[in-house]
Amino acid sequence: METVMSKDGTTIAYERAGSGSPLVLVHGTSASHTRWTPILPVLAAAFTVYAVDRRGRGESGDADCYAFEREFEDIAAVIDSIGEPVDLLGHSYGAICALEAALLTANIRRLVLYEPPIPVSGRLAEGGETAERLEGTLEAGDREGVVTAFMREYVGMPEDVFATFRETPAWPARVAAAHTLPREVRAQQLYRLDSHRFTEMTTPTMLLLGGASPQSFKDAVEVVNTALPDSRIVELAGQHHNAMDTAPELFVEEVLAFLHD
Repeated sequence: METVMSKDGTTIAYERAGSGSPLVLVHGTSASHTRWTPILPVLAAAFTVYAVDRRGRGESGDADCYAFEREFEDIAAVIDSIGEPVDLLGHSYGAICALEAALLTANIRRLVLYEPPIPVSGRLAEGGETAERLEGTLEAGDREGVVTAFMREYVGMPEDVFATFRETPAWPARVAAAHTLPREVRAQQLYRLDSHRFTEMTTPTMLLLGGASPQSFKDAVEVVNTALPDSRIVELAGQHHNAMDTAPELFVEEVLAFLHD
C-alpha cells in the first residue's frame, strides 16, 4: 500500500495495480479497497488503478472528529498526488466523495458515479433512526449485525443479493469497518446537493443505476443528472447496488466503454 497526506494531516492509503492511464476507485460505506477485488484484474489490464482505503478503515488513518468534507479532500489529495489527469469512479457513499472532489481538483478527466445516496426519498432520507439502531447494535458488540442491518434495511438489498454480497472477499473488511457506519449514515442524511455549485463542472460523467435498485436510488441519480452539465444515466439491467459482485462483466463493460469513449 502507498500513502498520501490529506489536507488535515490524515494519512490516506491506496493500492496501486496495473499499467496505463490512472483510474482512481473510491469505495462506499463499510467497505475498503478490497471491495474492488472481483473486477480489479480487468481494470488493471487497461489502467493504472489506485484503489483507495477511505479514512477510518484499512491502512488509512482517521481523525478524532469526523466531517464529510474531509473525505472530499482525501480523494482530491490522492488525485493531485498522481501528477496527471485521472478517471475517477466512486460507488455509493464514495460516489458523493468523488463528486465533491471534482470541485476541489482540476485533474479529473472523466467521472463515473454508481448510485450516490443523495437523500431525496425513501430510506435514503430517513437516516437518523437508522444511525441510532446501528449504534445500539455496535454497542452490543455485534459488528456483523451492524453491516447486515445496514445492507438489508437501509440499502434495501434483497436476501439473495445479500447472500452473494456476504460471500465476497471484502466481507471481513466491512465487518472491521462497522464502527464507521453510523457516522456515515448521519453525514449522508445531512448532505444536500446544491446544483448551483456544479453549473460550471464540465467533466463528462456517467451515472450508473441498478435497474432493480429501490426508487430512492433512482431519485438520487436523477437529481445528480439534472445538476451536472455533461452527464448521462446508464442502467444496469436487473442489478441492485452491487453489480460489481453480481454482474462484474456487465459493470466493467459499461465502465470501459465510457472511459474509452
